Amino acid sequence: MTGSVDGGELTRLILTVLVALWAVTALAVCAGRAFWTLLRVTARAAVVALGPYDAGRSDQRVIPVDAEPALPSYWARQLWTDTAGVLGAGLRTPWRTWRDHWMKRVALRLLQRRRPSTGRRGANPLTRLWLWLMAPGTALGATLAVLLVAVLHGAALLVFGVLVTLVWTGWLLAVGLLRGTERAWLALRRVRPVCPHPGCHRPVPLAVHRCPQCATETHRELRPGRYGVFRHACRCGARLPSSLFTGRALVAAECPSCDRPLPPSLATTRVVHVPLIGASSSGKTMLMAAVVTGLRSWAANGRLTLDYASDADRHDSALLDRRLRDDDWALKTQGDQRAWMLLVGRGARRRLLYLYDPMGEALQGADRLREQQYLAHADGVLFVVDVLADRAVRQRIADGDATVAAGARPAAQGPTETFDGLSGELTALVGRRGRLPVAVVVTKRDVLDRIASLPPAGAQVDTWLTTLGLGGLVRNLTHQFATARYWSVSAFTATGTGALDPEGRRAAEPVLWLLARSGLRVGALVDARTGGAGVRGR
Repeated sequence: MTGSVDGGELTRLILTVLVALWAVTALAVCAGRAFWTLLRVTARAAVVALGPYDAGRSDQRVIPVDAEPALPSYWARQLWTDTAGVLGAGLRTPWRTWRDHWMKRVALRLLQRRRPSTGRRGANPLTRLWLWLMAPGTALGATLAVLLVAVLHGAALLVFGVLVTLVWTGWLLAVGLLRGTERAWLALRRVRPVCPHPGCHRPVPLAVHRCPQCATETHRELRPGRYGVFRHACRCGARLPSSLFTGRALVAAECPSCDRPLPPSLATTRVVHVPLIGASSSGKTMLMAAVVTGLRSWAANGRLTLDYASDADRHDSALLDRRLRDDDWALKTQGDQRAWMLLVGRGARRRLLYLYDPMGEALQGADRLREQQYLAHADGVLFVVDVLADRAVRQRIADGDATVAAGARPAAQGPTETFDGLSGELTALVGRRGRLPVAVVVTKRDVLDRIASLPPAGAQVDTWLTTLGLGGLVRNLTHQFATARYWSVSAFTATGTGALDPEGRRAAEPVLWLLARSGLRVGALVDARTGGAGVRGR
């Protein structure tokens, strides 16, 4: 009896050990197989989430081109779309595989005594028993495997997310650094682009750039940002520089408000806005021609550099030169204004000079004056004085000199009336008139020198104006502007056939003086000459 009991216990012990070994072996085999299967499927799902698995298949996750004809930068948005796809696939795939494959298919078939691969029942009772006994180990092994895969893959995804965040942060810092450096560079150089075209004159914080390859697509956001840091890829495939430091200034630009072309140097050169203020027929256009002639003379002597900002300015200058050679008179300004853009340099510094020549009628009346938006950007004023248009001066002219005075085509409005009409609105437009310099230029000096009944113009032009009865104008200019300087010029002698270089250089002095006030080192070209100028300041 005792031996029988001992034999039964030994048999149960042996069976228990065999079952335990079988269970551990089945659990290990199933867990290992499930682990590698889940890991492979999860990794494959994460890779597939980065792009179309089938070549040539469209992917709706790819961000399309919007109104801006540039391909979006991968690092701006597509990076996060792909990252979300990888994270989603990495988190969903192992649980779906565990649920749909291992539990609903493999473990369930084993419990039903069927083979997991084919679904067929076991061929004999022993095989069916073996399949049934494999079910618990398979379920438990797959569960342990999915938990281990989730932990390992979760750690990998965490590292992946950190790396993606670091890359995106680096991209964002590069965009901010490049934008900030560009703005600081423009601020230090005091570059404030403004549209030069009549009727617009609006600030241009960012120009519209036309693609040089297709010439049809216009890029309104050509700067470091969501379409690229250093380059933007146009819809046509061309790559455009997105920063001034990478060559954006070389791409053809247009004004975003009026869609008219802008000079290439507008984005990189400090602009000096100088409007010529004077009555109609006071000699503004002739003076502008004389100024350009004088600047060319200084450039020919090597004292400064001069170039036209655009082909249109070069063409207009050639037409005016031809007109002056043929007729000795410049045509009256047509339309609201004429604006010339000249690149004036001395040494390493350059200025983009805007010379505005508005019609005299455009400065008459508050309503029309408010339309002259270029006055809001003025860095100095060139006030043109035709003393022959003043009533008090005309009364002093003897009858014998009346014909000479009439031949000079006096302005329809006197300089005092012109300034009085301008003074009330100039503050509202400029807002900083007290800091503006004014260069006062008396024109038609060649005619004034031939009128014997008037005192000759000396070196102190302001004193001479006071002698003529224009002392009130001198006092108003001195009171309402930071600094006033005076010249008397013969634009007729400085231009056309038989032009005299010294007179042309004298005509350019008022503009050079205003440029010197902006920091361009051309003051010596003015200070070296002592005749014909007087200075008054507060």
